[in-house]
Amino acid sequence: MSPKQQRGEATVEQVLDAALGVYAASGEPGLTVSAVTRASGVSPGSLYHHFGSIDGLVTALTLRWLGRLLDRLSGALERTRTARSGIRAVVRAYLDFLREHPDAARLVHSASADRYGMAHAPQVRAAQEARLSPVAGWIQSRTDAGELAPLPAPLLESLLLGPVVGVARRWLSVGDVDLDEAVRILPDRIWQSVRP
Repeated sequence: MSPKQQRGEATVEQVLDAALGVYAASGEPGLTVSAVTRASGVSPGSLYHHFGSIDGLVTALTLRWLGRLLDRLSGALERTRTARSGIRAVVRAYLDFLREHPDAARLVHSASADRYGMAHAPQVRAAQEARLSPVAGWIQSRTDAGELAPLPAPLLESLLLGPVVGVARRWLSVGDVDLDEAVRILPDRIWQSVRP
């Protein structure tokens, strides 16, 4: 990588880090070009060069953290031996991610992220394919082994992650969910819905 490319990557990281800080402090309405450039020390021209617009920046930031969440889930699955232990590992990994990165999790689960995801689902899926493939492969291998109900993969994925996403959204928005309790209860409830 050339020195210019390294500087460009460093600038992108600097802007993304600053943007998450602005989002944490001011929410999505506070994510403006002036707020991000002030926080990052990067010029508006540089921000536009790397992201095209503030919407491009928000999209890049959301995809960055979605990727990190998916990496966490994939890593959790790699260390499991059974479908049931995989479900437990995914629930724990997802909820631990919330605790460790609440601001990033709030962005990933935000209405704007949902709108973008609905409008650009094929592009998001393609961009995250390397991270989604291990999860899909795990589901398929466990289904083929008879450890999971023989349901279409999208339905199994929804049954596995839907309850966790619901708890995450509730914790992020209302805050009345005990995550330790969720880690204890959800895996067995999810298991009941996907076991053969």
